[in-house]
Amino acid sequence: MKILYLDCSMGAAGDMLTAALLELFPDPDAVLAQLNRTGIPGVTYLRTPDRKNGILGTHISVRIGETSEEQWLAHTDAHEHATEEHHHHEHRSMPDLHSIISGLAVSENVRHDILAVYQLLAEAEGHVHGCPVSEIHFHEVGTMDALADITAVCLLLEKLHPDELVVSPIHVGSGTVKCAHGILPVPAPATAEILKGLPIYGGEIRGELCTPTGAALLRHFATRFDTLPAMSVLQIGYGTGTKDFPAANCLRAILGEASDETDTVYELSLNVDDMTAEEIGFAVDRIFESGAVEVYTVPVGMKKNRPGTMIQVLCRAEKKDCVIQAIFRHTSTIGLREQKMNRYILHREMTVKDTPYGEVRFKRVSGFGVEREKAEYEDLAKIAEKTGISLSELRKTI
Repeated sequence: MKILYLDCSMGAAGDMLTAALLELFPDPDAVLAQLNRTGIPGVTYLRTPDRKNGILGTHISVRIGETSEEQWLAHTDAHEHATEEHHHHEHRSMPDLHSIISGLAVSENVRHDILAVYQLLAEAEGHVHGCPVSEIHFHEVGTMDALADITAVCLLLEKLHPDELVVSPIHVGSGTVKCAHGILPVPAPATAEILKGLPIYGGEIRGELCTPTGAALLRHFATRFDTLPAMSVLQIGYGTGTKDFPAANCLRAILGEASDETDTVYELSLNVDDMTAEEIGFAVDRIFESGAVEVYTVPVGMKKNRPGTMIQVLCRAEKKDCVIQAIFRHTSTIGLREQKMNRYILHREMTVKDTPYGEVRFKRVSGFGVEREKAEYEDLAKIAEKTGISLSELRKTI
């Protein structure tokens, strides 16, 4: 199992993420050349070695036409950020960005990820400014250099293709930041909106360490937020920021492998004796939709000899608040129990195989000395309905 861990102890921004991920490749110059072929209008990626507090890493900057990001920052007061998030004067709407993204030389998966990240940014801006997403015109984040950062991270993660992307708690900085709307507190309102429900912290370092773009990329791609998991390290990359601080202004990416998988989940338990079967079924569906890993019911005997139902829910830390809200909204309980526990899980991988009946998806699982695979029920059920062959016969034949 391939794990990518992002150490955000000095925050996160798009170019820091790009630089750290680029260092994980054996031939970063070849990958940089691919980034420069994506076709973002007027954009050229530049890669330079950079040293922060004695740590050698990579700094990524973007040239827009004949002007570098650093020149823009030097001449525009509105761009005095404490991190390396970079900006341009032009404002662009979501339809403008859709048009540009549709013409990029990237895969459909990368295009989908880019749009999803911008959707997070637009929703956050809309919430902060009290207007619908359709009316959002991006200031800092809607420019060619920010699009370059988002595109690069989406493309690099597609190429790395980790099975799990774990992110540390995020250092957001402290103080204030100057932007197009004036002087705002750190984290900036849009950043704070994107990071809701995720583990963040401030500190003594004055400045904006996590930018809206960095926050949206982490929110979209992270599998979970946790400390460094147990794994065998393969590569380490350092992406440096523009500013100098007492601590090394780097984002560290660690790529490794783990033969067996474990994770941490929360078990939420509740008992009800005044809900119908239909109401419980509806509640279970809504709890799943809120982000639960597993939901199941157990018949129990309750006080006054009433038959009741215990609803057991498993969820990860980053989804716990949403799941608890769904439980209280859709069940009659007035309280629930919480227990933190470790899980041992097999690594799962989906493959597609040609069979006499067409393509069928197979789920392969492995780990802890075990390896097995099974055809997906939905695919077999469709074939069974079409051919009249029983499921057991199909399994034997396939």
